Amino acid sequence: MSQVPPRAALLTHEVTNQPDPRGDVDLWASDPVVQDHATAAGADAEHLARFGATMGTALMADAGREANRHPPELRLFDQAGRRLDELRYHPAYYTLMRAGIGAGYAALPWEGARGGHATHAAMVYLMSQVEPGVCCPMTMTYAAVPALKASETLFDGWVPKLTSRAYDSAARPLARKTGATLGMAMTEKQGGSDVRANTTRATRDGDSYLLRGHKWFCSAPMSDGFLTLAQAPDGLSCFLVPRWLEDGRNAIEIQRLKDKLGNRANGSAEIEYLDARAYLLGEEGQGVQTILEMVHHTRLDTALAPAGLMRAALARAAHWARGRAAFGSKLIDQPLMRSVLADLVLDWEGTLALGMHVACAFDAKGEPEREYARLAVALAKYMGNKLCPTVVVEAMEVLGGMGYVEDSDLPLFYREAPLNGIWEGSGNVICLDVLRTLRRTPRAGERLSEELGAVAGQDRRYDDALSRHIRHFPKLPDEAQARWYVESLATLLTASVLIRTAPVAVAEAFVASRLTGERGRCSGAIGPVETGAILARLGAEG
Repeated sequence: MSQVPPRAALLTHEVTNQPDPRGDVDLWASDPVVQDHATAAGADAEHLARFGATMGTALMADAGREANRHPPELRLFDQAGRRLDELRYHPAYYTLMRAGIGAGYAALPWEGARGGHATHAAMVYLMSQVEPGVCCPMTMTYAAVPALKASETLFDGWVPKLTSRAYDSAARPLARKTGATLGMAMTEKQGGSDVRANTTRATRDGDSYLLRGHKWFCSAPMSDGFLTLAQAPDGLSCFLVPRWLEDGRNAIEIQRLKDKLGNRANGSAEIEYLDARAYLLGEEGQGVQTILEMVHHTRLDTALAPAGLMRAALARAAHWARGRAAFGSKLIDQPLMRSVLADLVLDWEGTLALGMHVACAFDAKGEPEREYARLAVALAKYMGNKLCPTVVVEAMEVLGGMGYVEDSDLPLFYREAPLNGIWEGSGNVICLDVLRTLRRTPRAGERLSEELGAVAGQDRRYDDALSRHIRHFPKLPDEAQARWYVESLATLLTASVLIRTAPVAVAEAFVASRLTGERGRCSGAIGPVETGAILARLGAEG
């Protein structure tokens, strides 16, 4: 009788030429780019070092994959047929929420510490590299705090729970919770970004209102309350709608969950207000002005998240290139690969540098700085989100077929890449907001001119590009040219920030490739640059 050969004899190959698993990666210590720009913006480096070390563990990476792989399930009814209108999440989701909330993601900017918004912004960047979906409820909770200032009563009742650093996922009234989160429900089918077309009605009922209507997108429907817009007798108004009242559930019904491209760990729903109890925030008819305070702060996060996604994608591309050989040499040593990666690094560092510059403006005092922050955050949100999908796709291509496989994590970041460009104003809305801000608040434009002029005389190519912009746009452009105008301003402002805060090789390569026209349309189609100095920005781990 023949013997069965041992398993080793049946193997057709051994695994070689594959990088080792990434394992624990300290997201702060391994990233000189965030260290430089967060520190320049006044962020708390010690806090970020602790947070980056925590979020970079393999345990957190696994939690991110599990939360994304197992999206929330909608439970409309209990076994007896009573309405629940609840989402059930994977345990990994709660792990990530506790880590972010506990580290002050939503609370830090409101605790009075210096550089609070800059520290928060860097936390958004770091957490987006692990699992971007959980950022949504935490971002809205952070951004709701200034909007609640429109009502002293609501502010005093809600803000201590929103900033408690305690994540309490229990479904119960606010008074019985250790911490709370706040969501947003503005969008309706017929209006989209045109919220003045909303038809949800608000009827006064004593010291509160009853809301009746449909919301097409409710982000994070398991939040403890929602800021929402509805038509009151004196016009479109802003309301806070608790999910629970003291005597039971509020009259909010979930119709269905959205089947989204990405952001899968976070639930998004269509909901109905069926005479839901609501509390006026601000004055009747001033709803847009009131909720814009929340939108303004969520835009900061949508400007930083794409930088985090770019970093996550490039870290995996660099890890692969350093551990993989082809055609006789390591990928990282091949000149064309180095040009591609260096070009992508410039987009990533430029996006992060501009985002942290904007976060610093959020921390600054005074109305001129506040007006400048509203303008600059729009520029940063627009430009970073236009660059992000391309950077992620190019990073996937570095890995070849492996980049198209879920094991690489790159499909997760690819699905996420378009979202922040859509959330809180798509590209056209942002460009029109830039024009509107410049028309209505001249001081914002004056502060922008100061920032652009701050590096005058340090690089002739930058000076020439700024002069060309001024000649081409001696006044605000027509609406049809708004994208060209905003892209030009955002690129110039990014270059100005990099000249001040980045290594010389990075700033010079950005100016040479982005402001002179000496670059093709595709990543890597650039002239000679110091790839060594630029690729060093990917850090020791990559």
